[in-house]
Amino acid sequence: MHSHTGEKPYKCEECGKRFSRNNHLKVHMRTHTGEKPYKCGECEYACTTNSALTVHMRTHTGEKPYKCGECEYACTTNGALTVHMRTHTEEKPYKCVECAYACTTNGALTVHMRTHTGEKPYKCGECEYACTTSSDLNKHVRTHTKVKPYKCEECEYACATNSALTVHMRTHTGEKPYKC
Repeated sequence: MHSHTGEKPYKCEECGKRFSRNNHLKVHMRTHTGEKPYKCGECEYACTTNSALTVHMRTHTGEKPYKCGECEYACTTNGALTVHMRTHTEEKPYKCVECAYACTTNGALTVHMRTHTGEKPYKCGECEYACTTSSDLNKHVRTHTKVKPYKCEECEYACATNSALTVHMRTHTGEKPYKC
């Protein structure tokens, strides 16, 4: 078996990435073709693997089978639990080679490295705006579309960001978290 030897004989002809198993190459090829054969019966979600669909279905069922032994946290994937456990251990295995920054996920390190490289891979299709994360781009795009997905349950207020809704909710609760 190739996975134990480290051998990766299956090569993607599109990008050169190599795999130890042919079925891994087949799944990878879907990133190039855009094929998403696994479809959710509850919403429009579609994905490339059955396992991703299984995890997605938990958003509909509310199932969170992975539980933290230290606190009440529960989640839908083992990977999310592994990352969560680092809040208890304070482990930060991903370290920046340019500065003292360390973090709990590879994705956070990738975003951090853009502060050194200046890379802004997420570009707005409507204007010259560019940024380091897809979530920042999504927020920015709402300035053009005027979509306001965050809705107040107490009144008719709606806004483009969760943080704006949090601030708005204080008008109902009377909470004043900042001291003069």
